[in-house]
This record gives sequence, structure tokens and C-alpha cells, in this order.
Amino acid sequence: MSTARTMRTEDRYSPPFFKKIPVSIERGAGVYVWDEEGNRYLDFTSGWGVTCLGHSHPAITAALLEQGGKIMQNPDSGLTYSPARARLLELLAEIIPLPLTRVFFSSSGAEANDAAIKLARKVTGRLDVISMEQSFHGRTISTASATGQTKHREKFNPLMPNYRFIPYDDLGALRKTLDGKVAALIMEPIQGEGGVIIPADDYLREAGRLCKANGTLLIVDEIQTGFCRTGPMFASGPSRAEADFMTMAKGIAGGFPFGAFAMTEEVAAKLEQGDHGGTYCGNPLGCAVACAVIRYLIDNDISSAVARTGEFALGRLRQWMETYPERIVAVRGRGLLMAIEFRDEKTATDVAAECLARRFFVRQTQGRMIRIFPALNIRHEEMEEGLLLLEEAIYHTIRKSS
Repeated sequence: MSTARTMRTEDRYSPPFFKKIPVSIERGAGVYVWDEEGNRYLDFTSGWGVTCLGHSHPAITAALLEQGGKIMQNPDSGLTYSPARARLLELLAEIIPLPLTRVFFSSSGAEANDAAIKLARKVTGRLDVISMEQSFHGRTISTASATGQTKHREKFNPLMPNYRFIPYDDLGALRKTLDGKVAALIMEPIQGEGGVIIPADDYLREAGRLCKANGTLLIVDEIQTGFCRTGPMFASGPSRAEADFMTMAKGIAGGFPFGAFAMTEEVAAKLEQGDHGGTYCGNPLGCAVACAVIRYLIDNDISSAVARTGEFALGRLRQWMETYPERIVAVRGRGLLMAIEFRDEKTATDVAAECLARRFFVRQTQGRMIRIFPALNIRHEEMEEGLLLLEEAIYHTIRKSS
């Protein structure tokens, strides 16, 4: 197909859910992608945090080829055993924080969050769920209802009931809101889509302690932060918070649609046959890919590489804030999840446009912010290249508006 035909076809037959970027991407390798005309672009969005090993990584393509030649979907789906699923479960058992011990698989992060909320209500016999302002948990009607951003909720009324919203990183608000009707608290260890908001070091642990005292289950949403995105395997790990559920997706399979949720033995003991399921619940193809991705992360110590590269990049971003204090109001980040907050939305929009003009993909978030989350195995010179392009885009935006 030509670019013009590709765009016409998508615009003609797709619903209008996206404001499309006028670029048709045909292939990718590492942190680079190529359009149908052969032009190369640098990708610092990693497919919205999904392609954690970059595009078309050999470990992923080899796993797809090998498992695809065996079996992709079991007869009777999850009712039959699978060696690919068993291998992934064994690997996850090595890395998932205790006391989480049981894992079930899904096709997406929203599906994992939806299941955790549903099961928390079943286990506790309560209905209410506390979520955070500025949170994001998915686009199903249940997870949209649990998302603490008006723009993702109000146009879909009537929403699912029994959700309460409180400020993030505010233990006082949590204490006031917890009562005998609250089944679960769902929260991100770092709010990603909400603007890379990082709470106090003891926030997650103390929130878990308050939940436990109230008989409320803690659901930690690691969909964007999990699998070394912020440095450690899971962003919640260093906090030593004892979650009852943890949801996972995005980086778990490096671009293959896959998700999971983990639970404690105590929670699992209160569940029974028929409480949950799914056609693609741990299909062998997804399990094989996820196993290859996680094994690569571990064997190549990607966690340490992310910490080093993230520290370098964040230092550069902070220099820009000192250089342009009238335009850049905040820089936040941990590992390879970073955001630059500009004084107004127009500046962020213009910077994103300048980046695209330089064949460089970044993600505008919450209007005024540019979010940066490249592949976790990005090389130092590739990070330098992206930072140079972003600095040029900021400089030219400010110069044109002066």
C-alpha cells in the first residue's frame, strides 16, 4: 500500500476514536521505526510503554516463531494445562513481590484491573472502591469508572457505581475515606498517564497498612510501571507494601497483547471455580513471548541499565528547566518514565509538533506535559540523540513564540 491509500482506508473504515498522526509506520527495529516511504523516526513512546525491548526484538520474534509452530491456543483454552504457561508462572514466582503468589492471565491491563476489582468485591463482600484523582486504570466501563480523570468518565454516563475518589499521596484523605463499605483501594505506585506523579517513599506502604487495618484489599496497578520501567522490576517493590492484588500488562510481553494479575494465598482461598475466566487466559503464544521478555530483562540486568540511563536523562531535563524557567515548570521521572511539564498547553503542543517534524515521537500528556518512555534497552547514544532532538524542539518553540 501507499501512505495515501493506507490513510484513506483507515479513515474510511475506522471509528473516530483517535486524532491520527499523519505518518504510516511499516516496520521497526529497536528504538527506530520506518514509514512507508522509508523515512526513519526515533520512538520515545515505545508504543505507549509496551515495546520495552524495542521494536521487533530477536528474543520476541524467536519466541513467536517457535511457539507459533507448536500451538497458539489450547483446546478448551485454560481448562487444559500448558508447558508454556507453567514456565511463565515459574518465572513470575521468582520476581513478583510477596505475599503475592497466584497469577492469572488476561489480554490487557484494563481486563486485569476489571478482574481485580470484581474479585475484591467478591472476597470482601463489600461494594465500594477507592481510587485516586488523576489515576488511569483502563477504558472498559468498569475501569473508566475507576479512573480519576473527568475526561475519561463523564461522557459515558451512567458509570458503574460505588467508586470514591481522593487526592493521590494523601494519607489523611485515605484515613477519612476508609470505612466498612470499602472493598478495595486501587492505585498506581507512580501515576503515569496522569503526568508521572511520584508519591512520598512511604506512601504505598502506609496505604497498605491502613487498608489491612480496615479489612480493605490493596490493588496495585503496575501496568505502566512494571517490568523495569522505573528501574526495579516493579515500582512498588522497594516500598515493601503488601498488596492483595497486583495488575500487570504493557511491558510484560514487549508488544504482544498480554496482561496478568497476581493475588495472595489468602485471597485465592476465598475464590472458587467459575469466579473468573477468559478465552485467552494464558494462551501458550502470549505466555511464551512474556517468558522470553522477562528472561531477557533478568539475564541482561535491564533494571540497572534503566536506572543509569534514567538518571542521565533526568539530569539533562533538569538542566533545561534551569535554562527555560519561564516555560518549563516541572520535570519528574524515575527510571525511563519521565515527564516535562510546560507552563501552558500550547507550548507542549508546539514542542510535540517540532519533535514530529524532526521525525521523533514523544507523547503529549495531560495537555501541558511531554511524557518520555523509550525502550528499556536503549543505548546511551540513542538516548543522546533523542534528548538532542527534544532540546532543539524546545528551543525552536520558545524562539518562535518570543
